[in-house]
Amino acid sequence: MAGGKEIRAKIKSVENTRKITRAMEMVAAAKMRKAQERMRASRPYAEKIRNVAAHLSRANPEYEHSFLEKRESIKNVGLIIVTSDKGLCGGLNTNILRLAVNRMKAWEAEGKGISVCAIGNKGLGFMSRIGAKIKSNMTGLGDTPHIEKLIGVVKVMLDAYAAGEIDAIYLCYNDFVNTMKQEPCMEQLLPLSGEQLGTAKGNWDYIYEPEPKQVIDELLVRYIESLVYQAVVENMASEQSARMVAMKAASDNAKSVIGELKLVYNKARQAAITREISEIVSGAAAVG
Repeated sequence: MAGGKEIRAKIKSVENTRKITRAMEMVAAAKMRKAQERMRASRPYAEKIRNVAAHLSRANPEYEHSFLEKRESIKNVGLIIVTSDKGLCGGLNTNILRLAVNRMKAWEAEGKGISVCAIGNKGLGFMSRIGAKIKSNMTGLGDTPHIEKLIGVVKVMLDAYAAGEIDAIYLCYNDFVNTMKQEPCMEQLLPLSGEQLGTAKGNWDYIYEPEPKQVIDELLVRYIESLVYQAVVENMASEQSARMVAMKAASDNAKSVIGELKLVYNKARQAAITREISEIVSGAAAVG
């Protein structure tokens, strides 16, 4: 059994660790509330631009944007994967990367080429290690993501799609359900399907300024950017929630370890006192 001094040192070490995890838990809780507010605030914009895109895409049937055209064969796939920049958030990144790798293996088995856009340091590092073809990447978004920073990496993928280098684009991220549950999901970004845009309600008559083609082109690009931004803020809310839960679990585990170590320390201390008493009694008996 370890000596009393060693056990006290272990108890002190675990107590210091618990202070850190509790502090990180409180910081994550504060950031989580802000991330959730940001996520909820962006949802009305995404819904509104989806409705407008649905109306405009059907209001001008003589022009069909390339984003709406279904291609006969899918030979090359683009994958936009959203992860966190930092760790210590449980299995959040592991789950989304596992989903992405499984789909990539399925595509490779079908003979499809894969190009990756990595948003987040964890995803970029993982995709680099497995040798994936990284077409664009973005790291260091911070606690407050801005859509202006995402436009560049998304445009690289959209330009490749427009040029025919990529036949379909998928978006992979963690969907925020609630504080305790975050689901990894993958959805098709391009080509846009009727289910994604929804059904236009009522009859709409538009006056275009400038030409219809230019308006629809710009609007659909803004729509795709809003989908990616929404995925980023959903993933960020998921990250802070997962980190808060993970740090709470770490703090609880540290408390249990401290209790066990104190029990071991008390037993060792009692054994040492008993031994000393026995030695005193034995010495007194020998002198007598």
